[in-house]
Amino acid sequence: MAGEPQPDCLFCKIVSGEIPATIVRETDTTVAFRDINPQAPTHVLVIPRLHHPDAASLAVAEPQVLADVVREAGQVAADEKITDSGYRIVFNTGAGAGQTVFHAHAHVLGGRGLQWPPG
Repeated sequence: MAGEPQPDCLFCKIVSGEIPATIVRETDTTVAFRDINPQAPTHVLVIPRLHHPDAASLAVAEPQVLADVVREAGQVAADEKITDSGYRIVFNTGAGAGQTVFHAHAHVLGGRGLQWPPG
Protein backbone atom coordinates (compact mmCIF):
# COMPACT_ATOMS: atom_id res chain seq x y z
CA MET A 1 0.00 0.00 0.00
CA ALA A 2 1.27 3.47 -0.85
CA GLY A 3 2.80 5.29 2.08
CA GLU A 4 3.65 2.04 3.86
CA PRO A 5 7.12 0.43 3.81
CA GLN A 6 7.34 -2.32 1.21
CA PRO A 7 9.31 -5.43 2.19
CA ASP A 8 10.84 -5.84 -1.28
CA CYS A 9 11.78 -2.16 -1.80
CA LEU A 10 15.50 -1.31 -1.75
CA PHE A 11 14.85 2.31 -0.73
CA CYS A 12 12.44 1.32 2.07
CA LYS A 13 15.26 -0.88 3.38
CA ILE A 14 17.67 2.08 3.24
CA VAL A 15 15.16 4.24 5.14
CA SER A 16 14.82 1.56 7.84
CA GLY A 17 18.59 1.09 8.10
CA GLU A 18 18.38 -2.52 6.95
CA ILE A 19 20.62 -1.75 3.95
CA PRO A 20 23.53 0.67 4.41
CA ALA A 21 23.95 3.79 2.31
CA THR A 22 26.17 6.85 2.40
CA ILE A 23 23.65 9.26 3.89
CA VAL A 24 24.36 12.95 3.28
CA ARG A 25 21.17 14.50 4.71
CA GLU A 26 18.12 13.39 6.67
CA THR A 27 14.92 15.13 7.69
CA ASP A 28 11.68 13.88 9.24
CA THR A 29 10.30 13.25 5.75
CA THR A 30 13.35 12.60 3.52
CA VAL A 31 16.66 10.78 3.25
CA ALA A 32 19.45 11.78 0.84
CA PHE A 33 22.29 9.41 -0.03
CA ARG A 34 25.00 8.95 -2.64
CA ASP A 35 24.11 6.90 -5.72
CA ILE A 36 26.10 3.66 -5.91
CA ASN A 37 26.51 4.12 -9.68
CA PRO A 38 27.18 7.86 -10.01
CA GLN A 39 26.63 9.49 -13.39
CA ALA A 40 28.31 12.78 -12.36
CA PRO A 41 30.81 13.90 -9.71
CA THR A 42 27.80 14.75 -7.54
CA HIS A 43 25.02 12.18 -7.79
CA VAL A 44 22.79 12.05 -4.74
CA LEU A 45 19.33 10.51 -4.45
CA VAL A 46 16.70 12.24 -2.33
CA ILE A 47 13.82 9.99 -1.32
CA PRO A 48 10.72 10.35 0.80
CA ARG A 49 10.62 8.17 3.88
CA LEU A 50 7.12 7.16 2.77
CA HIS A 51 6.83 4.62 -0.02
CA HIS A 52 5.20 5.86 -3.21
CA PRO A 53 6.11 4.30 -6.56
CA ASP A 54 6.95 7.54 -8.38
CA ALA A 55 6.94 11.33 -8.11
CA ALA A 56 3.49 11.73 -9.67
CA SER A 57 1.82 9.39 -7.17
CA LEU A 58 3.71 11.09 -4.34
CA ALA A 59 2.44 14.48 -5.57
CA VAL A 60 -1.16 13.28 -5.48
CA ALA A 61 -0.95 11.56 -2.09
CA GLU A 62 1.55 13.77 -0.22
CA PRO A 63 2.23 17.06 -2.06
CA GLN A 64 4.07 18.56 0.93
CA VAL A 65 6.44 15.58 1.03
CA LEU A 66 7.18 16.03 -2.67
CA ALA A 67 7.96 19.68 -1.90
CA ASP A 68 10.25 18.46 0.90
CA VAL A 69 12.10 16.20 -1.58
CA VAL A 70 12.66 19.11 -3.98
CA ARG A 71 13.71 21.45 -1.16
CA GLU A 72 16.21 18.89 0.11
CA ALA A 73 17.53 18.39 -3.42
CA GLY A 74 18.34 22.11 -3.46
CA GLN A 75 19.99 21.84 -0.06
CA VAL A 76 22.09 18.89 -1.27
CA ALA A 77 23.24 21.04 -4.20
CA ALA A 78 24.20 23.83 -1.79
CA ASP A 79 26.03 21.41 0.53
CA GLU A 80 27.88 19.92 -2.45
CA LYS A 81 28.77 23.43 -3.68
CA ILE A 82 27.26 22.97 -7.14
CA THR A 83 24.62 25.70 -7.06
CA ASP A 84 26.79 28.27 -8.85
CA SER A 85 27.93 25.90 -11.61
CA GLY A 86 24.45 24.42 -12.03
CA TYR A 87 22.80 21.13 -11.27
CA ARG A 88 19.96 18.96 -12.43
CA ILE A 89 17.09 17.40 -10.47
CA VAL A 90 15.68 14.37 -12.28
CA PHE A 91 12.63 12.23 -11.50
CA ASN A 92 12.45 9.11 -13.70
CA THR A 93 8.95 7.63 -13.95
CA GLY A 94 8.53 4.13 -15.31
CA ALA A 95 10.94 1.53 -16.64
CA GLY A 96 10.98 3.14 -20.09
CA ALA A 97 12.36 6.32 -18.53
CA GLY A 98 15.07 4.48 -16.63
CA GLN A 99 13.37 4.05 -13.25
CA THR A 100 14.77 0.89 -11.69
CA VAL A 101 13.64 1.32 -8.07
CA PHE A 102 9.92 1.97 -7.85
CA HIS A 103 10.08 4.26 -4.81
CA ALA A 104 9.83 7.96 -5.65
CA HIS A 105 13.24 9.60 -5.77
CA ALA A 106 15.02 12.63 -7.15
CA HIS A 107 18.50 12.44 -8.63
CA VAL A 108 20.66 15.49 -7.89
CA LEU A 109 23.37 15.65 -10.55
CA GLY A 110 26.16 18.16 -10.93
CA GLY A 111 29.86 18.84 -10.89
CA ARG A 112 30.25 18.50 -14.67
CA GLY A 113 28.59 19.87 -17.78
CA LEU A 114 25.14 18.39 -18.30
CA GLN A 115 24.15 18.46 -21.95
CA TRP A 116 20.65 18.79 -23.36
CA PRO A 117 18.85 16.75 -24.42
CA PRO A 118 19.79 14.11 -21.86
CA GLY A 119 20.15 10.43 -22.66
